[in-house]
Amino acid sequence: MNAQLAATQPVTDDDATSTLLRFITAGSVDDGKSTLIGRLLFDSKGIFADQLDAMSRSKHKRTVGDAVDLALLTDGLEAEREQGITIDVAYRYFATPKRKFIIADTPGHEQYTRNMVTGASTADAVIILIDVSKVKLHDDGRVDLLIQTKRHSTLAHLLQIEHVIVAVNKMDLVDYDQTVYERIIKAYGEFAASLGLKDVTPIPLSALSGDNVVEPSAKMPWYRGPTLIALLEALPVQQASHQAPLRFPVQLVARHNGHEANDFRGYMGRIEAGQVSVGDQLVVQPSGQSATVRDIVTFDGSHQSAVVGQSVTLLLEEHLDISRGDMLASAARPATLLKQLVADVCWMADEPLDVRRKYWIKHGTRQSAARVTSVDSILDINTQQRHPADGLKLNDIARIGVTVQQMLAVDAYDDVRATGAFILIDEVTHQTVAAGMIRLPA
Repeated sequence: MNAQLAATQPVTDDDATSTLLRFITAGSVDDGKSTLIGRLLFDSKGIFADQLDAMSRSKHKRTVGDAVDLALLTDGLEAEREQGITIDVAYRYFATPKRKFIIADTPGHEQYTRNMVTGASTADAVIILIDVSKVKLHDDGRVDLLIQTKRHSTLAHLLQIEHVIVAVNKMDLVDYDQTVYERIIKAYGEFAASLGLKDVTPIPLSALSGDNVVEPSAKMPWYRGPTLIALLEALPVQQASHQAPLRFPVQLVARHNGHEANDFRGYMGRIEAGQVSVGDQLVVQPSGQSATVRDIVTFDGSHQSAVVGQSVTLLLEEHLDISRGDMLASAARPATLLKQLVADVCWMADEPLDVRRKYWIKHGTRQSAARVTSVDSILDINTQQRHPADGLKLNDIARIGVTVQQMLAVDAYDDVRATGAFILIDEVTHQTVAAGMIRLPA
């Protein structure tokens, strides 16, 4: 836990940024994730009148009288509305004068952990909700956090989500007791330290009544930190991927229609890390061929440079054998070429792992046959200890060994998320069975 845990200073306008922030909500069942997002949208005027009308007339409304059930904004599936739970990942978009947001509302049930991983894979921040009424406070000072709080915090750490906001929700149920809040935050801080989470910021709130969500709460004068929306507006989005070495997986080779004299050959794709400029020296991986950037082309014409996140066409000085699945990388800092990977995975299939079967590995734009050669250990979320295991079942988080048929150009997930991640696909059903994060030796 860092100094932000004190949360004693309000966020100023100078801290705000206009960049897009992607964040998710996570926590246990009925912690109020969907209600919190609904409150954010409602109080920030991000809901249309027809949406409000539809919500007020919903047969699955779970509030009393004329009160709006804000959870219905994200719980769109019929099964979600009937059961009062979140099953699928729901994305919502809204903006304030200071920033644009993409929110992912993720399920709280353990059986939907794979859905939480999907929503978290592109997030800059995570709001971990803790239902104050569910946390067990012992007379001897011990505090028992819920297992899903630990599970989702662990996943946030594994997925390298930059910012963690700990929202202690439903403070109205404990009469806004500061002592209860501080005991929970202290317990979470100890758990976060054991994980290695660094940027952790706590906030007490009530999503249902709106305390400290968009407007400050007069019922918690002891809290002098920012509201949730002010905190989200001020979170810095690190552009570390700009400083990373160039990673450009080739999606398509573009050529003219054959009726022109010039021999146009461009390599189309999205810059996943770093930046590229005309004249840069690159290496084609895995072949190892050297290349020089001659031009960078987009729909708007030629450019001298491009950065991470842009989809461009690169033209090279050399005539090389490059196809989809290859990667153009910085010659000075190329990716690591491997056929045998060590990775942390979340098993996402209903069927357990069968090491006798072949799977497809999808890494960037390259797809290759692969086998899981070993299950080194399974992570116990509660104790944070790793234990030996013979196989994997749904939602297990484990470290495995994978052998790939074709050479892959990879990075450690901690260094470059895009080229450090992969998925495993069942070659028969074509279902995604696992999401993985590559670990390289230090």
